Amino acid sequence: MAETKRYITKEELEKHNKEGDLWISIQGKIYNVTYWAKDHPGGLLPLLSLAGQDVTDAFVAYHPGTAWQYLDKFSNGLYLKDHTVSEVSQDYRKLAAEFSKSGLFEKKGHGVFVTLCLIVIMLGFSVYGVLCSDSRSVRLVCGALMGFMWIQSGWIGHDSGHYQVMSSPGFNRLVQILSGNCLAGVGIGWWKCNHNAHHIACNSLDYDPDLQHMPFFVVSSKFFSSITSCFYDRKLNFDSFTRFLVSYQHWTFYPVMCLARINLFAQSFLILLSNKKLANDRGLELLGLAVFWIWYPLLVSCLPSGGERIMFVLASFSVTGIQHVQFCLNHFSSSVYVGPPSGNNWFEKQTEGTLNISCSPWMDWFHGGLQFQIEHHLFPRLPRCQLRRVSPFVRELCKKHNLPYNIVSFWKANALTLETLQTAALQARDLTNPVPKNLVWEAVNTHG
Repeated sequence: MAETKRYITKEELEKHNKEGDLWISIQGKIYNVTYWAKDHPGGLLPLLSLAGQDVTDAFVAYHPGTAWQYLDKFSNGLYLKDHTVSEVSQDYRKLAAEFSKSGLFEKKGHGVFVTLCLIVIMLGFSVYGVLCSDSRSVRLVCGALMGFMWIQSGWIGHDSGHYQVMSSPGFNRLVQILSGNCLAGVGIGWWKCNHNAHHIACNSLDYDPDLQHMPFFVVSSKFFSSITSCFYDRKLNFDSFTRFLVSYQHWTFYPVMCLARINLFAQSFLILLSNKKLANDRGLELLGLAVFWIWYPLLVSCLPSGGERIMFVLASFSVTGIQHVQFCLNHFSSSVYVGPPSGNNWFEKQTEGTLNISCSPWMDWFHGGLQFQIEHHLFPRLPRCQLRRVSPFVRELCKKHNLPYNIVSFWKANALTLETLQTAALQARDLTNPVPKNLVWEAVNTHG
């Protein structure tokens, strides 16, 4: 005799959304992942953010087909009452299944090999120029070349964090440590923690760390109420100092991006020195960072004067600042919201909060896959070389369901980002009720 299914309501499921009591629904079946959370490769935060909901779309996005076989051990025998699937989700899952059937998730192309070769060549030329050239201009160019090398190492780190770029998991982790920690000084453990939270809660002001850049930048006046960051677990205070910086953020955006690398260095150490669980070995990550902080300062010290050393470092940081700008373009000017992410409108939130960059195929190396950010957010395991191929299918699906598929040029994306920053800056100034002292002050602050 068949066993009678036991059901719980959506409201009952929502009660199990706290650390120590985490339930999720996948295709209407309930799973208790409370004790699995500490071993989850993606970390606790993604599970905690989506707990108490049906998370089928997010599970499809982040897990290969082989992961389904491990779900049964977490089943508690319950099912979600009145479980339904929207037409958008049905079409999204069908599209993911078609991509999987076509083998697109496994076809990685030769991009990784080419990028690794470029990294070696740029690093070699940069080191050779510093040690062997007598020309100040050449050594300055070597500093810029170092920045370009960091950008390409960043793309490799990004790709290897989303899917296996090498032949085995061990080699994949090795590439992560070498490209991130050793060559660029950026801890892959911090990146994974930060980036997973960003993907799960795309453009949530209080859950997405990629929008939480106070005191330097805010993308919405909703930050003025000093919202609490669920990622950093602290209040983002909008005090008088922050208000002053934000009031001029559209002017300071590019200069700050030139030095944004410093924040990545700091965050990498902070998370390694904290109690947070990391996907990679903490000791190995610290060793990788130690390698960077030995070879890079040593290379800089080989320059003949203090002035040249400063210019070399500034050139390296400024060039890699291009990548930090790119990280912002895809989301700063898109739709934002306050609150936890929802598993029931996964496709909608990813498309609404994301902007694509139009470019010719020969420029794909420059954008590192971020030019197809919508596709990347919907199918994060898809290799970079396949994003252009699937773009028409995603665009058609958005059109079918009357959802935005926003795509603009690189220059237009910069203009939209600055416009968003300027709007928030002027709103911040209104809060201060400034009294113009002269016509010059009034003109500058009126036109931004």
